[in-house]
Amino acid sequence: MAVGQPRPPGSPGVVVVKVGGELLGKAGELAALCADITVLAAEGAPVVVVHGGGPQATALQKRLGLEPRMIAGRRVTDAATLDVIKCVIAGQVNVELCAALCAAGARPVGLHGASGPLVLARRRPPKVYAGAGADPVDLGLVGDVEGFDLELLQLLVRSRRIPVVACLGADSAGAVYNINGDIVGNQLAAALGAETLVLVTGAPGVLRDLADPATRVPRLTLAEARQAIAEGVVAGGMIPKLEESFAVLGKGVGRIAIVGHLRAGDVLSAVRQPGSVGTTLEP
Repeated sequence: MAVGQPRPPGSPGVVVVKVGGELLGKAGELAALCADITVLAAEGAPVVVVHGGGPQATALQKRLGLEPRMIAGRRVTDAATLDVIKCVIAGQVNVELCAALCAAGARPVGLHGASGPLVLARRRPPKVYAGAGADPVDLGLVGDVEGFDLELLQLLVRSRRIPVVACLGADSAGAVYNINGDIVGNQLAAALGAETLVLVTGAPGVLRDLADPATRVPRLTLAEARQAIAEGVVAGGMIPKLEESFAVLGKGVGRIAIVGHLRAGDVLSAVRQPGSVGTTLEP
C-alpha cells in the first residue's frame, strides 16, 4: 500500500510509531517493540518509526560540561546544544534503534529531517508558553514542521523498508532545527493518513490512579480526554502528549494508541484490537 494515498479495501493501514530515547535503556521493552514492528511490516502494513532522544542528549550535554536549559519543559537549543542533538538523536539513538530492528528481522533505514529534506521546517519565533510567564520566549534553534517529503517515504515503503526518522528538521537554506519528537510523530502521521499512531510512553496508558495499573482507561474520545485533563484525572507528562495529539486525531489520523511497559505482542494488540492494551484515543 502507498503511504499518503487512499487505502484500498482490506489492505493494512499506515502505522506510525513514536518512540522516546528512554526506551533504549529498557532492553526487554525495546525487543518487544521491534518484534511487533517486524510482524506488522511482514504483514504488509507500511510502518514508519519516529524517535527522539532527550535523555541521551541531556546526558551528553552534562558530560561535555554544558548545562541543559529547559523552559516550561522545553529544551532551549543554542548552537552547542544543536550539535549535541545532531550527534545523539541523528547518530547514537537512530543507529541503536535501527540495529535493534535489524536484530528482530526488520529492514530499517535510518533518516533525519535534513535527509531529503524529509522534515521541512522553519525556525520557531518567540512565543508565550504556559508556565513560562507572560513574555514571549525564544527557544533558539527550535523548528516548527512545515511539510514532509512523502515521496522519499513512498520509495522506502515500496521496497519493504521501515523508515526510522530522527526528530530534526531543515529549511530550504539548509539550516537544521531541533523539533520535539511528539510533534514530528503527530504531524507525520496526519500527513500520511495513518490508521494508527502508536505513542510509546513510560506509562501503560492513561491511568486514573498513577500508582495502580489496574485503573487503565482503555478508550477515550477527544471530549472525554479533555474532560479527564480538566478534572485532574490525567496529570504530569501525559497532559502534553494528549494535547499534542488532539490536533491530528480525526484530521488525518484514525486513532492514537498510548502504550508503555511493553511486553511482546502489546503493539500488535494496540493496532489490531484498539483498547485491549494501553489507551486508545478516538475522535
